[in-house]
Amino acid sequence: MAESIHPFDLLQQLATQCRRQAIGLPAQDVVSETWSGVGFRLAGQPMVAAMGEVSEILHEPRYTALPRVKTWVRGVANVRGRLLPIVDLSRFFDSTSSSPRKQRRVLVLDRDDLFVGLLVDELLGMQHFPVSSFSTELPAIEEGFRPFVVGAYVQESVSSLVFNFRALARDQAFLDVAI
Repeated sequence: MAESIHPFDLLQQLATQCRRQAIGLPAQDVVSETWSGVGFRLAGQPMVAAMGEVSEILHEPRYTALPRVKTWVRGVANVRGRLLPIVDLSRFFDSTSSSPRKQRRVLVLDRDDLFVGLLVDELLGMQHFPVSSFSTELPAIEEGFRPFVVGAYVQESVSSLVFNFRALARDQAFLDVAI
């Protein structure tokens, strides 16, 4: 008479056979924490801003010039029924933009009491950096940028400066637009 095998023992035999014949699983990659932001170019320098600081990105809209304002204030644009002041960041930092108009973009800040569109030279899209590549030591940059840059992400020998729009929004020189 044949010896009966308990169902649990049969399952253990099947599991052992499956393990012997199974192809090894791929090695698990080390997951590193990343920081994401909106990349843009300003005065030839790659920069990045935290995702939460930019509420919208627009093509350069038509705007109406304003009298008796500083040269870096381009004017106001009607964006979905709201008047959006347009500020040329390159001019604010006493630099010139050589980017063609169709390449420039407006980063819209809409926080608290501030609703403004910042004209930048070029949009670089979403940028992702390993958190470990952040450095508070800044590369050689224009002195005017320093109060608004909190650090840089260095990737493949390119430094992307982390621009702090909140610091810009608190800057008295930025808020004082009248001539």
